[in-house]
Amino acid sequence: MKIGELAKSAQTQTETIRHYEREGLLPQANRSAANYRIYEQSHIQRLAFIRHCRSLDMTLDEIRTLLHFKDAPAEDCGEVNALLDEHMDHVEIRIRELKVLQKELKVLRMQCSSQTAAAGCGILSGLEAAAVKHRHDPAESRRAMHVHGTHQQVGGVKKPVHND
Repeated sequence: MKIGELAKSAQTQTETIRHYEREGLLPQANRSAANYRIYEQSHIQRLAFIRHCRSLDMTLDEIRTLLHFKDAPAEDCGEVNALLDEHMDHVEIRIRELKVLQKELKVLRMQCSSQTAAAGCGILSGLEAAAVKHRHDPAESRRAMHVHGTHQQVGGVKKPVHND
């Protein structure tokens, strides 16, 4: 099948498929005489695996590690277990961060309970005050700059990176 057919079958954008190929997650497809990529059933299965891992918020490097073991079924899966443990730790941290975010948003929302002129909006005033605080408080700035979902490779296993 051509890339458009694969994309439709896997409900994935063609550019995403090309990206996974460039990243080495999806093997390069053979080319037809007319230079079209020709994909097989194995591409659909691998793409489904990748997409499911992405839906679990795994990074491409984590997926690459999992695919390595999927392609080498005789290898010991201890590293797979460690990778998943680290990813679960990362998810727990993100859940805590999201709860803090939710609380902050609720506090902001309570600052403006009715429609008024934007000049008197408590939400906008609260956001402005927080922006000034973050600009002048290095600890607050680091917390605000935290990049969620980033990982670093440690001993072949992805670990969360925290900027604070």
